[in-house]
Amino acid sequence: MITRMSSLFLRTLREDPADAEVPSHKLLVRAGYVRRVAPGGYSWLPLGLRVLRNIEQVVREEMDAFGAQEIQFPALLPKEPYEATNRWTEYGPNIFRLKDRKGADYLLGPTHEELFALTVKGEYSSYKDYPVTLYQIQTKYRDEARPRAGILRGREFVMKDSYSFDLTDEGLAHSYQQHRDAYIRIFDRLGMEYVIVSATSGAMGGSASEEFLAVAPTGEDTFVRSTESGYAANVEAVTTPAPAEQDPAAKPEAQVHHTPNTPTIESLVAFLNANTDRTFTAADTLKNVLVKTKKPGDKDWALLAIGLPGDREVDLKRLEAAVEPAEVAMLEEADFARNSFLVKGYIGPAALQANGVTYLTDPRVVRGTAWVTGADKADHHVVDLVVGRDFTPDGTIDVAEVREGDPSPDGKGVLVAARGIEIGHIFQLGRKYADAFSLDALGPDSKPIRITMGSYGIGVSRLVAAIAEQSHDDRGLIWPRNVAPADVHVVVAGKDETLLAGGEMLAGELSAAGLKVLLDDRKASPGVKFADAELIGVPTILVVGRGLVNGMVEVKDRRTGEREEVPVDNAVQHLLDVVRG
Repeated sequence: MITRMSSLFLRTLREDPADAEVPSHKLLVRAGYVRRVAPGGYSWLPLGLRVLRNIEQVVREEMDAFGAQEIQFPALLPKEPYEATNRWTEYGPNIFRLKDRKGADYLLGPTHEELFALTVKGEYSSYKDYPVTLYQIQTKYRDEARPRAGILRGREFVMKDSYSFDLTDEGLAHSYQQHRDAYIRIFDRLGMEYVIVSATSGAMGGSASEEFLAVAPTGEDTFVRSTESGYAANVEAVTTPAPAEQDPAAKPEAQVHHTPNTPTIESLVAFLNANTDRTFTAADTLKNVLVKTKKPGDKDWALLAIGLPGDREVDLKRLEAAVEPAEVAMLEEADFARNSFLVKGYIGPAALQANGVTYLTDPRVVRGTAWVTGADKADHHVVDLVVGRDFTPDGTIDVAEVREGDPSPDGKGVLVAARGIEIGHIFQLGRKYADAFSLDALGPDSKPIRITMGSYGIGVSRLVAAIAEQSHDDRGLIWPRNVAPADVHVVVAGKDETLLAGGEMLAGELSAAGLKVLLDDRKASPGVKFADAELIGVPTILVVGRGLVNGMVEVKDRRTGEREEVPVDNAVQHLLDVVRG
């Protein structure tokens, strides 16, 4: 197949789009792969659609290889199945809702657990029918509050979602491992640098959950790895090891101190070190952070207080994951005004619990530990307030920031942090959705067996951007070979008819040999053509230029920058060897 750039629907740009923040967004727009239609919505132009379809094909081949079967659901879905699982409410403002002309409620599908479960229920009834794995590659819709970074985080995106249906938990574990292995093959074939990390299940529900993250400094997800083991986790899934409990009776009595002008941890520590005979650090203080939460369907917000060591901050993403599906927001001035017992800068456990505020503490705040914290009175703090003696939290919440150097939860080494882009997520859902729809199989003893499910997603369109984030330089994109929109980019470096004829001849021979060819036959300068070739990112570039009169052409490796002069008569075989390895 030959694609001639003289007729290709393509316009490359020399300047970055004004709204672009990350390399993939800049380069995919500049190279003419995608165009913005609305916030979070993008059109796929011919070269971009080829890359998207190439990735889809890799995903499809590996899914089919272990026996998964492809089906297709509509994106426009009725409300009722999502009401049955309470996700019509739990999704809150994150889904697109609409009514048809008769007033019936619909949504644009963000994910399809309900439909898959109902479809299997409608078709299968016997234990002999199981196990089964079904998948689709389809456009999904989520009303992102802050769509950004081009196709990395959009409101409309292409996803592969698959679902396994098994009779037993052991069967589910096998299906989960089949998907995990397939994902490894997919991302290896796509030439990606990625990690597999422990993750939270969130609104999906279920138990075991892992994310596949493409390593990229521009990624939205922070993950950590141990320096001495294979432990890796998304920060939302990191569990903080709790220190050993201590004896409350061994601690001195709590005392209220006048601490003028100390509303911050820094000012409090400085005051105490200057006015007492003890040495304090921020880690000795108990910071009480106030937020408000609202469960799906509730009208009113509820206060939530979080106590954590003063040298830590609350990680908003960890907090959101911990309280999901509830919404969470920081308090505003009006909230403090309505709750006069909250003395900003001097909040302590006593007033919180006396006024019915749920008070959850960091795992490090264990029984017998002594803290400096607010005395619920301006310019006053309590020293040696002991857990289990002077106050007892309502529970634990693990939402403090995770830092490099923290001990690894598996007890081996310390944590180091990096950033990544979520490209895949696998869940052992269990029976949440099967219970909602009474999805049973009749067993050999004629008794019903409740089916157990797994859910497995790959962000197919996001992979285009993730690969671009990992595979580019300051001149443009550098696609892995099995993703690129062509096998060879033939550049006719001049306007001479002899050069054009030579380029056409080589392009024809390469196409006849089974390669996909992008032929730059435009009446443009060699400089423009070379710049576009590097921007577009086909991994092998064949330059038909002045050397043609001597029977030579140039082959350039876009990935390494290496150039090689090759005789015209050997060029096709040489390129076949390069492309097919």
